[in-house]
Amino acid sequence: MLKLLLVSHSKDSLRGLSSSLSGKDDIELEMSTSGEEALTRLSSKTVDLVVADEDLGDMTALELSKRLLRINPMINCAVVSSLSPEEFHEASEGLGIMTQLPRQPGMKEAEILIRTLKQIQGLLD
Repeated sequence: MLKLLLVSHSKDSLRGLSSSLSGKDDIELEMSTSGEEALTRLSSKTVDLVVADEDLGDMTALELSKRLLRINPMINCAVVSSLSPEEFHEASEGLGIMTQLPRQPGMKEAEILIRTLKQIQGLLD
């Protein structure tokens, strides 16, 4: 079972991703509405992937990723970002972010995320 934490203060931003992932037998989804809430949750619980919206209200997704490294550097993280790929690479270098997601990711991004996560964890041949 893959455990995912979606972090967003906007109900709509990750809705497509959430609806694409919910109901799958091998995925457990949780939600946090702020970066601080996510960090508190992650300090006592392990998840396989954190998906963070670009603006979390109390911090950016990149700031969450940076702070997450101090709690557990082994947690995979995907970040919604409107930066160009080059700008994103520069801004996220050293943060161990698995991938950049477009605004309002949906089914296509969900499938890619899960396939990539399963490959990282050695769950796919």
